[in-house]
Amino acid sequence: MRAPNLYRITPFMHVRKLSDAKAFLVDLLGFQIVFEQPGYAYLQRENAAIRVLESDDNDKAGGGNRAFRYYVDVEDVDAIYRELKPKLDRLPPGDVHGPADKPYGQRELCILAPDGDLFVFGTEIER
Repeated sequence: MRAPNLYRITPFMHVRKLSDAKAFLVDLLGFQIVFEQPGYAYLQRENAAIRVLESDDNDKAGGGNRAFRYYVDVEDVDAIYRELKPKLDRLPPGDVHGPADKPYGQRELCILAPDGDLFVFGTEIER
């Protein structure tokens, strides 16, 4: 049997201001910048990674409809919440939801990202 070749999917976060996205991901959520060049950054936290691309194209950047856009599966969403809580408490009311059990079997922490969509950490609820 061959060793697995695929090991990660890295979504692209299209944003209007790279600096705002980096502040959100690094200062608030604890990601680290692995690579950066003007208008682009690759960030990682443990095995989760995301690519951030600055764009003034309104069709790509700043969706702003609170859609589930960035989902990170974690072992313990409550541990992530405890870690981030002091920073999350500084966000405007309504920008954070959870952790909460959902009817589809996930416990989720939803945080409004600078582009207006949701960055979610989720743990499967044991059945």
